[in-house]
Amino acid sequence: MERVSLTRTVPADPETVIDLITDVVPFMRAAGFDEVTLDGDDLTIKNRVGLFEIQLDLEVVETDAVLRYEQREGIFESMMTEYTIEAVDDGADVTATTEYSALDLPVLGEMLDTTVIARQRTKELNKQFDWLIEQVS
Repeated sequence: MERVSLTRTVPADPETVIDLITDVVPFMRAAGFDEVTLDGDDLTIKNRVGLFEIQLDLEVVETDAVLRYEQREGIFESMMTEYTIEAVDDGADVTATTEYSALDLPVLGEMLDTTVIARQRTKELNKQFDWLIEQVS
């Protein structure tokens, strides 16, 4: 299982940050995805990566995390992302962790190795963190 995890301090109280993250569609769009739809707990994201359009069908899962979603269908054998928050003196530390295993498509698997996936996911999470900070500034 591969893992990408980032933490950033957002200068706002945890409740404000939780409200922003749990407004799932704008929060997911902030990652730079081309299309985001939410129907109940069914979350679909589409994104163009290089020559390919990737679609992930996800499920929002209730846990102790502020937001957690897991892949139902998509390019990974398995994938989940969760966001947690910890109150700190300067505001709220937001940690985003994505864990995934193997690409489920032979052609993409050769072209999108773990380095490319980790780099892309890091970019998406950083965009979400930047958006959170913009929203509270």
